[in-house]
Amino acid sequence: MGLFSFIKNAGEKLFGKDEKEVAAQAAANVDDLNTKAAAAIQTYIEKQNLGLTGLAVAFDGASGKVTLNGSAPSQEAAEKAVLAAGNVTGVSDVDNNLQFPAEAAAQYHDVVSGDTLAAIAKQYYGDANQYMKIFEANKPMLSHPDKIYVGQKLRIPA
Repeated sequence: MGLFSFIKNAGEKLFGKDEKEVAAQAAANVDDLNTKAAAAIQTYIEKQNLGLTGLAVAFDGASGKVTLNGSAPSQEAAEKAVLAAGNVTGVSDVDNNLQFPAEAAAQYHDVVSGDTLAAIAKQYYGDANQYMKIFEANKPMLSHPDKIYVGQKLRIPA
């Protein structure tokens, strides 16, 4: 599916530390930290219950890049895995190598200040009442339709 870019300082804080502290520790033991970060991201993706098989996650802390390998039951599941990985603080790019059956491609939207799911639905579908379609397409990364944040990347299904 390719490489997706994200805002590195936005998203879930899986590593429990600020970026300066992570950078200082990274200098000491890069390989170990990359392995631990990859494991944390993989656990986070697996908690989404997307039906992925053979999921393998690699993380490069220097570049902020996550690489996903394995199989997904659908394009939607693969896209949700990309969003789960990319919406983690410290991740700037996700290289999606997940295999899945061919389907129609979805669009993506980067949340900006003032965005709501209703406004995004109006923009893409011409109907603000379609916001639940976007919410459902981004579950379980979104816990509530009113809880989106600036810098988050959302999947806009066809």
